[in-house]
Amino acid sequence: MNPRLKEKIVVLAGGVGAAKLLKGLVKVTDPANIVVIVNVADDTSLHGLRICPDLDTVTYTLAGEINTETGWGLKNEGWKAMEMLNRYGGIDWFKLGDRDLGTHLFRTHRLLQGAPLSTVTAEIAASWKVDVTILPVSDDPINTFISTPDLGEIEFQDYFVRHQHNIEVTGVRFEGIDTALPGPDVLDALQYASGIIIAPSNPIVSIGPILAIPGITETLKARKDNVVAVSGIVNGKALKGPAARLLHELGHEISPVGVARIYSEIVGNFVIDNIDSHHISSIEKLGIACTATDTVMIDPIKSANLCSVLLPLCLSEAST
Repeated sequence: MNPRLKEKIVVLAGGVGAAKLLKGLVKVTDPANIVVIVNVADDTSLHGLRICPDLDTVTYTLAGEINTETGWGLKNEGWKAMEMLNRYGGIDWFKLGDRDLGTHLFRTHRLLQGAPLSTVTAEIAASWKVDVTILPVSDDPINTFISTPDLGEIEFQDYFVRHQHNIEVTGVRFEGIDTALPGPDVLDALQYASGIIIAPSNPIVSIGPILAIPGITETLKARKDNVVAVSGIVNGKALKGPAARLLHELGHEISPVGVARIYSEIVGNFVIDNIDSHHISSIEKLGIACTATDTVMIDPIKSANLCSVLLPLCLSEAST
């Protein structure tokens, strides 16, 4: 194994929710002690460029360059390229700022040169002087497709951005998942972690594809006592995005209990918001220890407070 990955805090991450958690985690533990394994199933190709929304949101956040108003993209952004696309009648519903375009240009060029996504991700993180290790969950392309009754099957970003996730969903498919391999160091990072945190990201389309890659769920099952997950459902609602709607439309309960059921085989501890404390007994019946605290990360201090609760839960009886 790579010795630099031994005894780290590993976070399984989607986009905005995970980024908020990471802003707190770097305040309560050394950033160099953190490894983030990031979803790539919502990556897309547009304008000939490879775009990795979750990787970029995590990277920009840790670099202190995220657009805090949107939760995605870069601050101090310009939109001249989008104005030109609009002039030509091109695709402009997926907003790419002028600075952000530079990231996608660099990534695409390096991928065309033959560099794996994990290498390119490390290069981008290093350029921003990010000390946290950021690992794409796989170097292989994985694409999320959403089944709808009216539009048939559409790509995830078409559903999420173009249609503002405001259409009925009947199914979710991860193209390429069966043949995708975990990225370099991913399984080692999980196997030798001191503790593992599943961020309050969408359990269906952000964490789901991570868990579906061969070898990852099996590794997490073996580390269950050191895995803690945070519910992204609070008081019957998703803090951001379509998680609540997707849970309902795909047959899951819209509550922390519904999320806990999805993770029941891989987590030893589950953290919910104080307002949902009445669900503790139902979650414990699943064989999962449950803790209630303030999980709404309205600022980095709240995020840090949450992480101070999470760390002891995943570090208890950690393997060495």
